[in-house]
Amino acid sequence: MVGQQVDNPISVEEKARAVKDLTRDDDVAVQVTASLLSRPETTKNMPAAEQVRVVKELTHDDEVATSVTSELLQRPRVARQAMRDDDVRFTVNRAQFDNSEQAREQLRERMPAVRKIEHTMEYLDLVGSAHQYVATLGRLVPRLRDQEFSDDERETVRRSIARVRGAADWLEAALETGTFTLDGQLAQLLKGE
Repeated sequence: MVGQQVDNPISVEEKARAVKDLTRDDDVAVQVTASLLSRPETTKNMPAAEQVRVVKELTHDDEVATSVTSELLQRPRVARQAMRDDDVRFTVNRAQFDNSEQAREQLRERMPAVRKIEHTMEYLDLVGSAHQYVATLGRLVPRLRDQEFSDDERETVRRSIARVRGAADWLEAALETGTFTLDGQLAQLLKGE
C-alpha cells in the first residue's frame, strides 16, 4: 500500500462544522455570508421557509428593510400578491395616508391660507352631505309607499338608521364640545358592528 493514497472523503456535516468554526470571527462571517448569499444556485436550493427567515434576519435594520421593500414592490407580480393580504394592504394604505397628512401639515405651516381653504371645503362637504342625505330621503321615502319589506329588510334599515343617528349625535356633540375625535365604540357603530 505504499504509494497509494487512501480516499477518505469528508462528509457534508464535517464540512459544515468546519465552515461554522472558521466563521466564528464576525469579520470572516460577514465576508463569507455575503459571498454565499450572492450565489443564486445555492440559495434556490434552500427551503422557502429558511429563505424567508434569512431575509427577515437581514432586514432588521429599517433602512435596509425600506430599500428591499421598495425594490420588491416594484415587481408587479410581487406587489399584486402582497396587496391580497388584508393586513399588508391596510398597513400600506395607512402609510400612504400618514405621508399625505405629513405633506399637508408641512404645506399648512408654510402657507397658513391653506388651512382656511381646507376649512371652507370641509364645511361645504359637511353641509352638502347633510343636505344630500335629506334630499335623498325626500325622494326615496315617498316611492316606498306600496312596497312591502321583509323582517330582515326592516331590521337592516333600522340598523342603518341607528348608525345615521349615532353619527349625527357624534357630529352635534363635536360641534358643541370642540372634540372631533372618533372613539372606538362610535367607530364600531359606523362600521355596522
